[in-house]
Amino acid sequence: MTMLTLENSISITQSALAKSAELNTAPLTVAILDQGGRLISLQRQDGASMMRPEIAIAKAWGAVAMGKSSRSLASDALERPAFVSALNTLAHGNIIPVPGGVLIRDLEEQVIGAIGISGDTSDIDELCAVAGVQQEGLLADAGLPL
Repeated sequence: MTMLTLENSISITQSALAKSAELNTAPLTVAILDQGGRLISLQRQDGASMMRPEIAIAKAWGAVAMGKSSRSLASDALERPAFVSALNTLAHGNIIPVPGGVLIRDLEEQVIGAIGISGDTSDIDELCAVAGVQQEGLLADAGLPL
């Protein structure tokens, strides 16, 4: 099983921010967590607003905690709002059910962590997250077919 390290987490972040530059996004914040939900790397671009680190971490934490992307959690919130509300209560408010939290899988499709990005629209956040993970040669599970 591949492990997320500080080195490859920084590489993933740099690739996600390169995609951000290509798309000319708003300033982003990128959080990378290991498979146990522990923070490995957090980078906030100049100009990113004050709450972005907490949002990015919560997107990633919800994904790794539930074993599904934050896009999938958003779908769950639409279909089962009471469940997701109760889930977020149990998680002490640490789940943000909108796109931008992507599971990171190794080539054997094992979850090795998650990336959360916040700063632009949720879809753009997710696009940058996927680009960062894929550039590192890992699988980005955004809730769509791999």
